[in-house]
Amino acid sequence: MQRVLLHACCAVCAGYPVELLINDGFSPVIYFCNPNIYPAAEHDRRLFELVKYSKKKGCELIYDNYSPDDFENVVCGLENEPEKGMRCTKCFELRLGKTALLAKKMGIKLFTTTLSVSPHKRSGQIFEAGEKAAAEHGLEFLKYDFKKRDGFKITSQIARENGMYAQTYCGCRYSIRKESAARG
Repeated sequence: MQRVLLHACCAVCAGYPVELLINDGFSPVIYFCNPNIYPAAEHDRRLFELVKYSKKKGCELIYDNYSPDDFENVVCGLENEPEKGMRCTKCFELRLGKTALLAKKMGIKLFTTTLSVSPHKRSGQIFEAGEKAAAEHGLEFLKYDFKKRDGFKITSQIARENGMYAQTYCGCRYSIRKESAARG
């Protein structure tokens, strides 16, 4: 089986992508790199759930040190951007750039991300960030649109079956603000 480095934002979003990659003949190595998640307790809760799920699936899990300043530095000046705007692009570039760098260090030629499983994200925007990171490091970004073929529905079902904590916002403090405003 060929190894692929799978950037994962949380256990819920990892469910279907991990299973699909395994079914497609890959051996996923899961990478939790999410300096965007706010607050630290939320970051740690998502990591804890992913640790449990990766053990259950027999997947290696690597996690990056929590560094919210990395995220704040790349989105500085973009705080008022709408969801799916330039702030999200910069966030994707940051996380997928770190993923590509780790893949290269590990000798893994392929990488992808669970981010595309969300119906709240634009896959094209994610793919552009992934391809940019791949080109910079001489790797291949696998453009899996995990939300296709009922991917979000399946990953949600996997989460329920495994009793996973399901967060109510993307992760960054700006998405909390948008969610709160939408609920009024």
